[in-house]
Amino acid sequence: MITTPDDYAWLSGGCFTYVRGLAPEQVVTRLGARAEDFTPMTFDEMCAAPSGPRGSGVFLGVTTVGDWAFIVETRSRLGITEEVVMPLSAGTRLVSHQFLDIKALDYFFWIEDGELRFCFIAQEGYLEEVPDELAETMNLIDSVYSPLTDPHEGPMFLLAERLTGITLTRQLIKKSTYLCGVVPEPLSTDIPWPW
Repeated sequence: MITTPDDYAWLSGGCFTYVRGLAPEQVVTRLGARAEDFTPMTFDEMCAAPSGPRGSGVFLGVTTVGDWAFIVETRSRLGITEEVVMPLSAGTRLVSHQFLDIKALDYFFWIEDGELRFCFIAQEGYLEEVPDELAETMNLIDSVYSPLTDPHEGPMFLLAERLTGITLTRQLIKKSTYLCGVVPEPLSTDIPWPW
């Protein structure tokens, strides 16, 4: 079944990162924090939690979905920051997408063991060379969606599903319990991704 813009209209933005083969505690450690400082929370509790003063770190939640650690950020964008995701992808696959409920601010990244394989960068578009693993999905996106469709209205979720096997649904996000806490903020939150 193809997703439509209405399927994700309830999301007002966020950054979602999938890391294959890691437990939430391993993700927290790789991000420079201690798992024992994190607290289990629901998605609603996570959204209502105070963000803390700027510079105190980045608040996020991590849960397990199948063989993947699933990271949710409601107010930050670590999952699309090169300084963070390249080392987080060491030895594994990482898929990340971020959007704000503002036109033309979508990002999508697929990284394999520190190598950028495919991306969509806000106001720049998709990486021109489409890997074989995504050719069928990109053809489907081109045939179903208008060229003016923002990636967060369906295409980025289809790409993430193709690469992870996870269909991101409201129920999945809302019913999961997340290990929540603060990780150190990287020195730079710029997104200087190479084409």
